[in-house]
Amino acid sequence: MKINKVAVIGSGTMGAGIAGQVANAGIEVWLLDLPSEGDDVNAIAKRGLERLKDPDMPGLMSKDAEALIHLGNIRDDLAVVKDCDWVAEAVVERLDIKHQLYANLAMLLPETAILTSNTSTIPISLLTQGMPDSLQQRFAITHFFNPVRFMRLLELVRGEHTRDDVMETLELFCEEQLGKGVVNCADTPGFLGNRVGVYAIQCALHEAFAAGLKPQVADALFGRPMGIPKTGVFGLYDLIGIDLMSDVVASLVSILPETDAFHAVSKPLPLMVEMIQNGQTGNKQGKGFYFQETPESDKQVLDFESKQYQNFDRPVIEIALKAEQDGVKNLLDDDSEYGQYAWRVLSQTLCYAASLLPEVGNDPSAVDDAMKLGYNWIKGPFELIDEIGVDYLINRLQNESREIPAILQQAAGSHFYQADETALSRRLWSDNGETVWQPIDRAVGVTRFSETRQTLTPVAHNRVASWYVYQNMAVVEFHSKANALDAESMAILNDALDQVKPMGLAGLIVHNDAQHFSCGVNLEAVRGFFNQQDYDGLDKFLADFQTTVHKMAAADFPVVAAPSGLSIGGGFEVVLHAQHVICHANSVLGLVESLVGVIPGGGGCKETLYRWVENLNISADSNVDEAAWKAFMNLGYGKTATSPQLALQQAMLRADDSYLMNRDRLLAAAVNYIKQNPTAQHANRPPLRMPGREVNQAMGDWLDKHHAKGVFTPHDTVVGKAIAAIVTGGDIDAGTVWSEQDLYDAERRAFLHLVKTDGTQARINSMLDLGRTLRN
Repeated sequence: MKINKVAVIGSGTMGAGIAGQVANAGIEVWLLDLPSEGDDVNAIAKRGLERLKDPDMPGLMSKDAEALIHLGNIRDDLAVVKDCDWVAEAVVERLDIKHQLYANLAMLLPETAILTSNTSTIPISLLTQGMPDSLQQRFAITHFFNPVRFMRLLELVRGEHTRDDVMETLELFCEEQLGKGVVNCADTPGFLGNRVGVYAIQCALHEAFAAGLKPQVADALFGRPMGIPKTGVFGLYDLIGIDLMSDVVASLVSILPETDAFHAVSKPLPLMVEMIQNGQTGNKQGKGFYFQETPESDKQVLDFESKQYQNFDRPVIEIALKAEQDGVKNLLDDDSEYGQYAWRVLSQTLCYAASLLPEVGNDPSAVDDAMKLGYNWIKGPFELIDEIGVDYLINRLQNESREIPAILQQAAGSHFYQADETALSRRLWSDNGETVWQPIDRAVGVTRFSETRQTLTPVAHNRVASWYVYQNMAVVEFHSKANALDAESMAILNDALDQVKPMGLAGLIVHNDAQHFSCGVNLEAVRGFFNQQDYDGLDKFLADFQTTVHKMAAADFPVVAAPSGLSIGGGFEVVLHAQHVICHANSVLGLVESLVGVIPGGGGCKETLYRWVENLNISADSNVDEAAWKAFMNLGYGKTATSPQLALQQAMLRADDSYLMNRDRLLAAAVNYIKQNPTAQHANRPPLRMPGREVNQAMGDWLDKHHAKGVFTPHDTVVGKAIAAIVTGGDIDAGTVWSEQDLYDAERRAFLHLVKTDGTQARINSMLDLGRTLRN
């Protein structure tokens, strides 16, 4: 079975998102909804398409993807399903409406077409009531997570009569072409992701109120220290919508058995009921637990007693910072109110997840996958249990006379995962209590390096980076906070580059499967240099960075970067100097240094200029003025590309670079690329004839003009003129020949000049201390 054409019925947030991702995969899709009164009968479906164009969360990767979406309504256009291979239903969660739709579809669908529902609350046994046997065999639940383009989890649920080939087709299509991490779930209430994820959120919420913790304090604990996204619990409620999140909780209450532990943390809180009545429902209304009048103003927090918004300082909780760096057990061992809160939340969540086996299945890795893919946890519940220790958890539960889930008892004295040189295995639930280990077996081409590295020994490592030998290739992994780069990061990369040839390796890959490839150079390190006025040390760091990335570009063996998530600033400079790039379809690429008052100092300005010369098909010995202007605009505005297609248009990727929809396929693709391209394709960078002082002056005049109009701040013009001096050569004659090294040197001079200014130091301090860009 093959899926070549799709219909999605229901153009709400989820339906539109599914249609958008199908189109992103290059598949033609119809988006249908109810007919509208008025001039445009397809107005409802059109609104769904417009939601996909939200610039803050774009559901579409390109204009080409948008062109693959056809709009219609179920009164006039339902017959289009006759030509579809898959119809995804995403209508309102009412069984009678779904049944009527299925009855209409049964008369139209071809005998080979698959029908699925995006429901998360209605059992598949109820959905298929009254459905013809032939359609039941081709029916399943495909539960996507919002926003569909960016959330990796897809929960796939089969019915009693669903054919194996239907499930195989859906799993392959959704994993490979839609880029999802597919978790096969039993038909149990809430499946896996929401069952555990919403419980954890509710537990964190109720325990915070019980402990009298302020939102900013609870969020500082129920966040990165536990390996959970930094939004925390109150920030997440604001992000999702307090009213919508309350509806999700009510939905789970309605479908979970009365004995389920979820009910203990599901009761509505009076303050939140009042907030919903007052329209304080979160980010969509501009205020919830947090309030920020403008992007430039200070964020405020709701005081629970006065019910007024107050200014606050971001809490600095030392034990939380230590837990974030060295593991959550540091927080659990703390006797303060912070450690007690963390223990109450985490112990209840881990026990709840453990108690679901074998009800939801026998595999703890499925639960872990659901939480990592659907809720962006760094580690799943059972991985967290291994980190803190099975016996540690059991002993503390016993000391508090709490019930110990059966699977925890089975694992006493042991763990849930173990690795040897060949595979990572997980412990399965056993009805008779015997230990059953089974290797984690991913689909062909799917490799998660966070799992693979557990079977490897690093050749060299430090606190921020490591490198390994994998399939006779060097694999460099950054693993600092946000994978920020410093001298130690580059030392590991440099060492790997130096060892490839002596060790007889085939090439080098820079990759990790963290949420982000790298958010740039460590600004704390930069601040350390200027606070100590150690500008010689900063210059040496920049020179070493440049030397290392240049070594990547000039290597006489293949060097591949395989990034996902954010690859910005210094992280993108590493990507720019790889000989080939295989990135994830949701990669965000760009050089954003101007926003914090500096310029790309690791070859980014140089490489941007050369990329535009290539993109515009300008010969190196010709006039490169147009390329200089393009580079000036990219760098000055700190432009980013939210998809590979947009990156290609902005000369951030080359035409022969590639991308994949599933980030779990990046490493295998990089390995295959090196095997198929054993010789280096290093960049040959000829000298350029620089535009010189006249163009440099024109750029300066342009900046001054827009500053006078209020478009740019004073320091914007300072940074912009520094960029202009690099891409034009500054005060030199037009046509003066500059080498790559001349451009590297110009970058370092400009970076050091800017870092010495009060304006740049203020921008860096604002970003580090307040988390926002300063417009000074």
